[in-house]
Order: sequence, then structure tokens, then C-alpha cells
Amino acid sequence: MNLPAWLPEIPGEQPYPLVFATVSGAHLYGFPSADSDVDLRGVHVLAAREVVGLVTGPETLDATWTRDGVEVDLVTHDLAKFCRLLLSRNGYVLEQLLSPLVVASSPVHEELVALAPACLTRHHAHHYLGFARTQWRLFGKTGELKPLLYTFRVLATGIHLMRSGELRADLTQLYEYGPAYLPELVAAKREAEHGAAPVIASAAADVARMTAELERAGDGSALPGTASAHAALHDLVVRIRLG
Repeated sequence: MNLPAWLPEIPGEQPYPLVFATVSGAHLYGFPSADSDVDLRGVHVLAAREVVGLVTGPETLDATWTRDGVEVDLVTHDLAKFCRLLLSRNGYVLEQLLSPLVVASSPVHEELVALAPACLTRHHAHHYLGFARTQWRLFGKTGELKPLLYTFRVLATGIHLMRSGELRADLTQLYEYGPAYLPELVAAKREAEHGAAPVIASAAADVARMTAELERAGDGSALPGTASAHAALHDLVVRIRLG
């Protein structure tokens, strides 16, 4: 996986200090192509005066630019918003927090990672089911390989999470949950970011099977029904904000 050597420079160039920055998107999912952009996700910290006063700072920052021919998309949330999202069965932010592709870290990042298991619930299955439905509809409109792979990826991630309690976003580590042709699709995606998907007669049936599997896994999961990290995350936000 070829990520630009200058990525670690980006956090220091931002208007607010970053708790962490990680790589998400196709690089995290195991099928980046040569022309894939780099999706950076993270958390920034607003100063107390930008939270308690009449003029408040941005809860979310979103910037896109190109450097050395590589498009970079950076999205960061303020720490408090990120923690609220963590408590709302949001698989996106959990994947960002737990991404092994770390560009910048901090002790607060390590605290958040340690609290991540207490944010997991069986209701995260609904996030992955909804994401899969959206990508499957997009595939039906475009016929592109990318949304088809995203469909399989989120279903496999959701099934694994519900069964094991472990969040794993890399599709190449989840082949056991999907059809046998997934490695061929991944290889094709690595060749072209927006290529057409091959004709696969069983694709709809395979997606339906994995969807039903995720629904069953969610219903029978040993994960709790509610997150238990609320008090700890509240204390963390207050401590960092006032510190």
C-alpha cells in the first residue's frame, strides 16, 4: 500500500490541534487503486472560549486539495461531537478511531481507543445494513465496481463485528464471509478506481444472503444493547476542554 510520505506533515498544518488523524476509505478497506484519493479522518479540539461564548468554533472541518498529484480529503470533528457520534452506533467514526493506518496520534487518541469497546452495541448492525443498502442502490444505478465492493465490505464488517465484537474494516481479511469471487473483484478495483463491475449472475443473491446473515448476527449478538462509555467520554471531553 503506497501512501504519500508527506502525510504526517498534514496534522501540523491544521488550524486546530488534532487528537488524531487516520487513513480511511479504500486504503483502510483493502482495495485502493493507483488513482485513489487519500481520505484522512480525525478529531480536532476547540478552545474553551470557542465553545462557551457567543461565537463558537467549527464542529466539523472539511477540506480537499491536491498535492503531488494526490487528492487529499480531510474531515475532522471537534472532540465533543466525535464523542457524541461514538455513542450513536456510528460505524464510520469507530472505523476512523480504530484504523491501523495512523498518521498522527496522542495520549487522548489512546484513551479514545481504550474506550471504543464500551461504545460497541448490537445496534451497530443497523449502521452496516443501512450503508449496504445505500451502496447496493448506487451499484444498481452506476454498475461500477466500487459500490459493489463497498456493499460486500460493509456487510462482511458488520457480520464479523456482531459475531466477534471486533471491528475489522479490511475486506481482504474478511473473505470468509463473502462469495469466492471477492479476491478477483478486489484485484480489479486496485487497477481502476471507477471501472465497471463484471457481470456476476449471483451478485444479488450473494448480497441478499449476507444481508440476512448480518440481520441474524445482530439479533443474536452478545454485544450489549447500549453503550457504557458515556460518563467516561464526558469526563474526557471536560478534562481536555478545560486543560
